[in-house]
Amino acid sequence: MAQKLKHIELPNFKLKSGKVQDISVSYQIFGRVLHTAPIILVNHALTGNSSVPEWWDALLGSRKAIDTNKFTIVALDIPGNGFDENIDHLIFNYQDWTLEDVAQAFVVTLNELKICYIHAGIGGSIGGCLLWEMTVIYPELFGVIIPIAADWKATDWIIANCHIQERILSHSSQPIEDARQHAMTFYRTPQSFRNKFNREKEQDFKVINWLNYHGLQLKERFTFPAYRLLNHLLSTANAAKKYNDNILKAVASSETKIRLIAINSDGFFTAQEDRETYELLRNYKDIEYHEIDSIHGHDAFLIEQDQVARLLKEQLDKIQPHFAKRKCI
Repeated sequence: MAQKLKHIELPNFKLKSGKVQDISVSYQIFGRVLHTAPIILVNHALTGNSSVPEWWDALLGSRKAIDTNKFTIVALDIPGNGFDENIDHLIFNYQDWTLEDVAQAFVVTLNELKICYIHAGIGGSIGGCLLWEMTVIYPELFGVIIPIAADWKATDWIIANCHIQERILSHSSQPIEDARQHAMTFYRTPQSFRNKFNREKEQDFKVINWLNYHGLQLKERFTFPAYRLLNHLLSTANAAKKYNDNILKAVASSETKIRLIAINSDGFFTAQEDRETYELLRNYKDIEYHEIDSIHGHDAFLIEQDQVARLLKEQLDKIQPHFAKRKCI
């Protein structure tokens, strides 16, 4: 567990379902001292956490794309993800939650930290979906959002896979291992598997050993309630829910710049969805579309760190921070 982990307690937090419960949000801060430099929020992926340097080591650091000499980097853990290893902070009523609730919890936490404006929000996968949710709820929070391998909504394909994951978690005798192995097959591509394994064997096929390894690894670092919650949250992603799925109306009041980064081989959050969003918004918003070239599918946002770093650096160098427009609530 991260030694620098801190917590904000949110008593009587009200969910959109009407339920009220006490929650705890853990977080870490990197780079410049808080309130002395422009702030970048980094949202983690489904099985990620606030220890950004551990999973994006090529991107965050001194003179790297997310430069710790220039920025204050804030990373929050999705409530209930279990990273702080405190069983009292796990969330068992997972079906009462939506990703919109997480967005609300994040903004309340940021306000507790006196963070009223964020220069750039960056997030991969569900972390990118969360940026969309936060932008719709709080239109003046971000200067720019950069969702990577993400979308503003859970597509039918995402919902279908989350449903299968839920079925595995509900019926398997080894739920985390089996669900994770299933997930790894749609985080990658057939070409990625061929490139990595090429049908080679070590008693068993290497691909089977690799899947077994990842299943056991997740079981060691992730709890069942946390995985079930995160899988459910992903299925609820829809930043335009209140606008009848019209994302243009949902972001109409926001001046936030949008920089979409998709992966050409992503079979999970497909590039086509981001292209369609770009075409829909391009005449109305400050939006750009960029693409990572990779055979590795969805996981390319973690694997192709050089490409991600280049794209992030270009944007962070080009978009200059400005003074906050939004007051803390």
